[in-house]
Amino acid sequence: MSVQVEKTEKNMAKLTIEVPEEEFEKAVQAAYMRQRKNIALPGFRKGKAPRKMIEKMYGAGVFFEEATDNLMPGAYAQAVDESGLEIVSRPVIDIVQLESGKPFIFSAEVAVKPEVTLGEYKGLEVPKADLEVTDEEVLEELKKEQEKNSRAVDVDDRPVASGDMIKLDFEGFVDGEAFEGGKGTDYDLTIGSGAFIPGFEDQLIGAEIGKEMEVNVTFPENYQASELAGKDAVFKCTVNRISYKELPELDDEFAQEVSEFDTLDEYKDDVKKNLEEKKAASAKTDKENAVVDKAIENAGMDIPDAMLDTQVEQMYNGYLQRLQAQGIAPEQYMQFTGTTPEALKDQIRPQALKQIQTRLVLEAIAEAEKIEPSEEKVEEEIARMAESYKMEVDKLKEAMGDYEMSQMKKDLAVQEAITLIAEAAVEV
Repeated sequence: MSVQVEKTEKNMAKLTIEVPEEEFEKAVQAAYMRQRKNIALPGFRKGKAPRKMIEKMYGAGVFFEEATDNLMPGAYAQAVDESGLEIVSRPVIDIVQLESGKPFIFSAEVAVKPEVTLGEYKGLEVPKADLEVTDEEVLEELKKEQEKNSRAVDVDDRPVASGDMIKLDFEGFVDGEAFEGGKGTDYDLTIGSGAFIPGFEDQLIGAEIGKEMEVNVTFPENYQASELAGKDAVFKCTVNRISYKELPELDDEFAQEVSEFDTLDEYKDDVKKNLEEKKAASAKTDKENAVVDKAIENAGMDIPDAMLDTQVEQMYNGYLQRLQAQGIAPEQYMQFTGTTPEALKDQIRPQALKQIQTRLVLEAIAEAEKIEPSEEKVEEEIARMAESYKMEVDKLKEAMGDYEMSQMKKDLAVQEAITLIAEAAVEV
C-alpha cells in the first residue's frame, strides 16, 4: 500500500491511498465467497455459481462495495500512521479508481491539528477574589437549613395569607367558555411563589376554605399558549386546605438536631469554615478560567472547519446520550423545546470552539514548558480511574492501549499547564 499526502489550505490535508491490485482482488474474492451462497443462477445450484458468471450477469463491480468496505478502514488507518499527521476530524472519502485488474485508489480529506503561536501566558493579570465570608452569608446558610427542617402546620381558623401553602381547585374561562389546560384539582400552590400568571395569587389572599371565589386575570401578551395570549380570563377557585411553614428556632437545640455540634455558635463556626472552603475552591476555578481565557486571547491558531464540525458532532451526540440516560427520547426533547438538531448544533458550536482553543493552547504550553507528568502522578491517575470504573488497577492497565495511555498523560500535562499559568498569574 502507498499513500501520498497533499497539504491544502487552513490546516487541511488530502491523503491519496493506493491499495495494490493483489489485495483488492483478494477482497473481491472474499466478498464473492461470502455472498455466493445467496446467489442463484439458471443452470447452477444455489451457492455454486462461478464468480465470472455472476459478474457477467450482474456486472463486474457486483462485489466491489463489500470489498471496499472491508479494505478501507485498515488501509486508511495504515495511511494515517505512515503520514505522520495528527488528524483531528473524520475523513471525507472519495473513490478515485475502482476497476477490475487495477489497484484500488481512494482519497481521504482530513483536518490536521493546527499549530499554535503562543503569546504571553505567564504573569497575566486576573481579578483578585474576595474570600471573606460575612455574617449575612452564614445566616443565609442557616436559613436554608431551617427551610429543610420546617414542618407544615394546617390552618382552619383564618383565610389565606401571603406565604401560605394551599390546595386549590380551579377552572378557567375565557368569554364564558372553559379552555384546555385551565382546570386543576387539589393543586399545590404557595401564595407569592409566582407559579401562576401575575395577579392570580394575590387575589387568593383572604379566600376561605370551602368557599368558591372568582379570580380575574389577563394573560400576558407573550404567553406560551398563543390562543390565550392577551385575553381576559375568569377562574372559579375553591381553597380546600391552608397550611403554613413553621421554621425551627435557631438555637442550640436546632444545632444539635442538624449537626454534630452541641451549640449554635459551634455550628455557625463550622458553616463559616465550609463557606470559606467553597469560596476558595470557586476562586481557584475562576482564576484558572480567567488565565486560560487570556492565554487563548494572546495565542494565534487557524482552526479548520472540519475540526470544529467534528467537535460539535461529538458534543451533540454526547448530549443526546445524556438525555436518553435520563429516559428522554431525543425526538421528544426536540418537540418539547421547539428546537431542531441543526439549531441545537448551532448552540453547541461556540462551546465546541472554546474547548478546541483551550486544549490546543494548553497542550502548546505544556510542550513549551516541557511538562511531563511523573510516574507517581500517572499511577495516582490510574488508581483513581480504576476506583471510578470499579476495576482492579492491573486489569485497567491491561485494558488501556498505547493511545489511551498517551491521552491520559496528555490530560495530566494539560492540568499541570493550567496550574503553572494560574500560579504565575498576578491578582489585581
